[in-house]
Amino acid sequence: MDLGLAGKSVIVTGGASHIGRAIALSFAREGSNVVIADIDEVQAQKVASQANTLGGGGKTIVTRTDVTDQREVEAMVGRASDEFGRIDVLVNNVGWVLDCLFLDQPREDWEKTVNLNLWSVIYCMRAVLPHMIENGYGRVVSISSEAGRVGEYREAVYATCKAGVIGLTKSLAREVGRYGITLNAVCPAVTLPTSEEEMGEFSLWKEGLKIFTPEAAEKASKRYPLRRLGKAEDTANAVLFLASDVASYITGQSLSVSGGWSMI
Repeated sequence: MDLGLAGKSVIVTGGASHIGRAIALSFAREGSNVVIADIDEVQAQKVASQANTLGGGGKTIVTRTDVTDQREVEAMVGRASDEFGRIDVLVNNVGWVLDCLFLDQPREDWEKTVNLNLWSVIYCMRAVLPHMIENGYGRVVSISSEAGRVGEYREAVYATCKAGVIGLTKSLAREVGRYGITLNAVCPAVTLPTSEEEMGEFSLWKEGLKIFTPEAAEKASKRYPLRRLGKAEDTANAVLFLASDVASYITGQSLSVSGGWSMI
């Protein structure tokens, strides 16, 4: 099926590592023009170089961006618009979680969690939506989490933020649908990298894989109806679908991509 993404201009936040990397490369294969907005410029350049060898026909560039800084987000969006003439798709992928009981977390961890998982999405939407409204077209896909749908042990503030992403998605879908813009959220559960090249210096999985040993991953997979944990490509495939015109009549939804972890 042709998703019609060739020539579309796409911003992927956190596109240097893991799920964001898979999303950026998937759009590149479809022939999209991609802006990787990431604080890890070295890893982002590696992904951009790989994307530009895939032969999709589009162009991938990197803009070093701290998405918790509204001014940097606005500058990144301005460069994307200048480079490609328009912004068709925004993928809010940046995220961070700390496995810790709520009562044991210091305030600075709460603030980092909120800044990366919620404020970054607000900043990016605020910067991109005026461009989409002017063009009368847009697709926004935000990576939420199953934690935001059902709650998760030792992830209270993270789950709160991810629930906020779903609420923001629904509210804005009602506000801007008249302009031909759809907004949806994708909700993965545990999604593991499969190689070191998927992870940059700032990837949370640099430490996370010490917890998810092969034995731990095998044990965890038995809790899923499909008996496996997620791969980055699982989420990327859902993002591409929702960003395409094949999904043009879908908006304000949160799609679980979790092997049946939740069924609500």
